[in-house]
Amino acid sequence: MKRIILIIIGWLAVVLATLGVVLPLLPTTPFLLLAAWCFAQSSPRFHHWLLYRSWFGGYLRHWQQYRAMPPGAKPRALLFILVTFAVSLWLVKILWVRILLLVILCALLLFIGRMPVVDAKQQKQ
Repeated sequence: MKRIILIIIGWLAVVLATLGVVLPLLPTTPFLLLAAWCFAQSSPRFHHWLLYRSWFGGYLRHWQQYRAMPPGAKPRALLFILVTFAVSLWLVKILWVRILLLVILCALLLFIGRMPVVDAKQQKQ
């Protein structure tokens, strides 16, 4: 029963992480890490799929090995965050929601900006 619950939570986390790619207020990374943990505890097959077959696999493997972002991922992440928040700020007309979006945007930019990046020299070692 525990295995089934972990698999369900894992797949729900994968769905939420996928939605988080395009929805600015829904985080992607925590859901991916949750899915990886759930699958590691319950299903080697789904865990392998997440790490080696899914769109997110390269980033998860890189994080597991280096505890840092791969080269080039930070600029793409920052650009995507800025674009999605710009669209949200353009569409939202309620002032307090715009302020909340700006606060979240600043927090995300600070968080991503502080994440370490592994350069090519470190990866070869």
